[in-house]
Amino acid sequence: MNEQRRQILQMLPEGRISAEEAERLIDALDREGPDSPPHAPSAPPLRPTYLRVVVISVDGIDAEEPTRVDVRVPLRLLRAGVRLTALVPPQALTKVNAELRRSGVPIDLTELRPEHIEELIEQLDGLTVDVDDPDTKVRIYCE
Repeated sequence: MNEQRRQILQMLPEGRISAEEAERLIDALDREGPDSPPHAPSAPPLRPTYLRVVVISVDGIDAEEPTRVDVRVPLRLLRAGVRLTALVPPQALTKVNAELRRSGVPIDLTELRPEHIEELIEQLDGLTVDVDDPDTKVRIYCE
């Protein structure tokens, strides 16, 4: 088994790629074949599968042990959620939008499209979060 296949199969149990993504990558390796030049262009970067938020804070009940929050949200959930808004009746969307505005969330679900989520995911690479506490670290990224 070549090194590239081994790397793909290793990423699968780690949750870094889905079974479908692994299958596509292996198929791409098979198409390249053994006669491919050694410096052939690499495959496009994998689509991120998780939105990750990590918070580490040293304040709290036990200041010697930092409080750690680590949240992984599957991006498939976000993508599916955007697609599901198309199934919500317009009357319900109007009520949901009004409730969101009342709660201070200025999002219009009737304007939300799948490409908006993809653009958001692409922009997360450059995301910076400022925290007013010097003893707290926050990281938000896609993996």
